[in-house]
Amino acid sequence: MQPTATSTKYCHACAQIIDGRAEICPRCGVRQPMMYSGSLGATTASGKNRVAAALLAIFLGGFGIHKFYLGRAGAGVLYLIFFWTLIPAVVAFVEGILYLTMSDADFGARYG
Repeated sequence: MQPTATSTKYCHACAQIIDGRAEICPRCGVRQPMMYSGSLGATTASGKNRVAAALLAIFLGGFGIHKFYLGRAGAGVLYLIFFWTLIPAVVAFVEGILYLTMSDADFGARYG
């Protein structure tokens, strides 16, 4: 029987399709990053929280603080250079809304 799409994931090391609950890839033996549940959204294996990123984007996003938090220093520097135009603030506000509407799994896959 073929596993459903929601019960599988890709191994981060060898790209093999594995069970979504697997902690270690059966093919290459690499431990898979896991999502940890918290009271306000899930925290990725790297410690990034979706709600924290969204709040930083909404309130301090014009300066690119949320980009630095998510490990995107290059984009954060661009936000800092152009903050005076207010364009980064508008873009960051939209990004904050997108972070809030994104599922924890999608956020973990993109920024984890």
